[in-house]
Amino acid sequence: MTEGIPFVDFKPHVAAHRAEIDAAIARVLDSGWFILGPECEAFERELAAYFGVADAVAVANGTEALQLALEAMGVGAGDEVVTSPVTAAFSAIAVERAGATPVFADVDPATVAVTPESVERAITKRTKVLMPVHLYGHPVDLEPMLDLAQRKGLPLLEDACQAHGALYKGRKVGSFGPLAGLSFYPTKNLGAFGDGGAILVGDSRYAERLRRLRNGGQSQRYYHDEPGMNSRLDELHCAVLRAKLPHLDGWTARRREIAALYDRELKGQDDVRPLGEQPYAKSCYHLYVVRSPRRDALAKDLAARGVGTLIHYPVPLHLQKMYARLGGKVGDFPNAEQVVGEILSLPMYPELTDAQALQVAAAVRESR
Repeated sequence: MTEGIPFVDFKPHVAAHRAEIDAAIARVLDSGWFILGPECEAFERELAAYFGVADAVAVANGTEALQLALEAMGVGAGDEVVTSPVTAAFSAIAVERAGATPVFADVDPATVAVTPESVERAITKRTKVLMPVHLYGHPVDLEPMLDLAQRKGLPLLEDACQAHGALYKGRKVGSFGPLAGLSFYPTKNLGAFGDGGAILVGDSRYAERLRRLRNGGQSQRYYHDEPGMNSRLDELHCAVLRAKLPHLDGWTARRREIAALYDRELKGQDDVRPLGEQPYAKSCYHLYVVRSPRRDALAKDLAARGVGTLIHYPVPLHLQKMYARLGGKVGDFPNAEQVVGEILSLPMYPELTDAQALQVAAAVRESR
């Protein structure tokens, strides 16, 4: 290939919106207010309106968004939270930071999302919350998951950290349970220029406590009502995210165009299959993921052709070294263990041109 295509490229993204970003940053600098100020309040309102939820609480990162949501739901020592073994480890880390134990459930190979059947098998007397992950920007099949949660009397916490703007039967994910977690890590569809996160609040009864918990448990300055933490999203990030939020639907539409191009160009490949999209879903394509039994060779060949790729995620959580103490072993979750050996993420970002996407697809087809 004559020109390399990186897995992600922030430079054209920043260049396209530089004037808006500079204005947002200047507004904060001119205000002299840098923590929990008007930009944060406005961003929370705008974010809640975008997702169609009662409220939103901005926090320092996606991990702490999930942790604080769990704590607000009453999760603590001795409790269990059922989640996916194929996700960023930070999902499970949030469970442990809330004092509970992550319990894993097997995935559907077609979506790499937990299934209601596997989640039900994982439920015990200690289960406190079900936390499915909308992986790669594709929604979990929520109706049966919500039915299971209702039948078992358990709340559902959506891990929507990778799913900004994804739709389940026409409705934005993150708006189905009482709470949902978002990440604004720079590579996310709505990304800050550093770490950031938010809790979407479907049940407004949680909002006041979440705002205390993110700010040291304070009900007012220097009056600490309960143990909390320092998890505040600063004004600079909030201002930048406010500037970017109105563009999110346009970026999602562009990601879907690129995905459609990839789908078309890779159709009929015997040994490289896109994960695809289920009838109930409109993915926001945080990532475009293919499966191939020769994944490692494919990744190596694409690198030689100048195409950047990544594996999200190469080791299921039950087999990670840090969770050896939980007793997980090979064979516990056969679907998860199979897919992690085959998945490969191709370049996917709104600024990727059609010509670049065609180059990527051609490189995949030509790889042998």
